[in-house]
Amino acid sequence: MMDALWVFGYGSLIWNPGFVVAERRLARLDGWHRSFCMKSVQYRGTPERHGLVLALDARAGAVCHGVALRAADPATALPYLRDRELSGSGYEERFVPLQTDQGEVTGLTFVITPAQPDYLALPMNLQARAIAQAVGARGPNRDYLFATADHLAQLGIPDPEMEALVAMVKAQPL
Repeated sequence: MMDALWVFGYGSLIWNPGFVVAERRLARLDGWHRSFCMKSVQYRGTPERHGLVLALDARAGAVCHGVALRAADPATALPYLRDRELSGSGYEERFVPLQTDQGEVTGLTFVITPAQPDYLALPMNLQARAIAQAVGARGPNRDYLFATADHLAQLGIPDPEMEALVAMVKAQPL
């Protein structure tokens, strides 16, 4: 049994972890970037009108800033996260080194690779169109984008690509 479980939040886990968080630290993950490159046909879209959700996509020299979350109860948090994040065919589970202002921790995160069936790399204008129009079981795709962007801003984490995408989605017709 593990003594501590750190989880890297780079998207909705920042604002909706779904487990009790004992400690939270700003964190950095090297070699990955936050990207709307995973097709969502259930939670934020449908098979007829897919949405897009965030994933960690490998990129040499990239840095992703987010939050390291220490689970209060790893025994319940780990199965919950696996059920939540591994329900589709996009994410792979990884334990990665996270840099925090209090030192390095090893954190669980979920990444995507181009070999995954739900991987979908689109230019930003097509991302904006998909996000603006998609609605799934958890609501409008645009709400997911806006909540993530708002929470990153509240944490003081700049993400110019996401800020540009927010502006593009707001300009799209409903």
